[in-house]
Amino acid sequence: MSMDTPGSQSSLHRANLERVLRAVRMAGSLTQAEIARSTGLSAATVSNIVRELKEGGTVVVADTSSGGRRARSVSLSGDAGIVVGIDFGHSHLRVAVGNLAHRVLAEESEPMNVDVSAEQGFARAEALVERLLAQAGFRPDKVIGVGLGVPGPIDVETGALGSTAILPGWTGIAPGRELSTRLGMPVHVDNDANLGALGELVWGAGRGLTDLAYIKVASGVGSGLVINGQIYRGPGGTAGEIGHITLDESGPVCRCGNRGCLETFVGAEYLLNLLNASHQRELTLSEVVRLAQQGDLGCRRVLADAGRQIGTGVATLCNLLNPRRVILGGDLADAGELVLSPIRDSVARYAIPSAARQLSVVPGTLGGRAEVLGALALVMSEMGETGAIGHVTPTAGTRS
Repeated sequence: MSMDTPGSQSSLHRANLERVLRAVRMAGSLTQAEIARSTGLSAATVSNIVRELKEGGTVVVADTSSGGRRARSVSLSGDAGIVVGIDFGHSHLRVAVGNLAHRVLAEESEPMNVDVSAEQGFARAEALVERLLAQAGFRPDKVIGVGLGVPGPIDVETGALGSTAILPGWTGIAPGRELSTRLGMPVHVDNDANLGALGELVWGAGRGLTDLAYIKVASGVGSGLVINGQIYRGPGGTAGEIGHITLDESGPVCRCGNRGCLETFVGAEYLLNLLNASHQRELTLSEVVRLAQQGDLGCRRVLADAGRQIGTGVATLCNLLNPRRVILGGDLADAGELVLSPIRDSVARYAIPSAARQLSVVPGTLGGRAEVLGALALVMSEMGETGAIGHVTPTAGTRS
């Protein structure tokens, strides 16, 4: 019998090793007691595994205190490898370079025209990645993987961008394959809402939770779901599309082909059209938020109405999935209570009372960085557990 058959001591040991590594990687750093709690392993097993990983140079252990008692905090060693995050937005390109101990080493954002071709977009991303790696002082071969965020659904079978993506001219292109070829690195791809959810879960307003929904209102409405600590994508990769809940069957036609979707009542274009006449100029969503905070009544009214509409979608989510927290991202999050309070009013009205009682609705804490930090976290969650044990190169593409 080979030493590594399923159920053998060595394969069990390896599985435990991987569980410990994954827990530490997703949290940044944990005490041994926290590792035992989150993995379900005994304190003695955790202690042995940490000692072994420390001797191998994979983790570093530092003295800290937890609840007033001395404790030892475990984090991945800074030279265990580098991860890169790339976020293609509706009007920007943002890149970050980080290590497995959750330190962001370099980060930059530049404006990008929505009509830029996929070819030009990839070329600019490649140049920015090369520049930031050089700035952080790392050779490309230290990169374990790249996380890539795109504003639209990715077809699970082909890896191509779906037709409801916001970047015109990118439909049918498989950005992961394209970038992986250019960079010579494994690339994991997901949509911006899933990455926003992952970013807030690992780095922001969702830390310590296992169940949440992240809702991003920008040109469209996207949502990312975290269930049991994992992004839930559904078999086709489109789970969480609350922007396409029908609010009015005779409402405006949506880009998905239906009428009266939530997105048609709260997407940027709709909200801005409501205000152009009264403000005699074209506003942006962030200007509307700023004016509302300064007391502009029209802008306040539009945001409150949008909040109530978003709240009906949140109530539906609440009834179906019963998440602990809903995090609002995108430009509207900066409006704070002007939009959160009406969301909560709708939830109180339409959600099952017990589910509504358990739910908190909060703004994201990462702002425009949520997706790029989520892209870093995506690599950490998908990097083939062997990436940090020994030096086995992870394969390209997202694991299905």
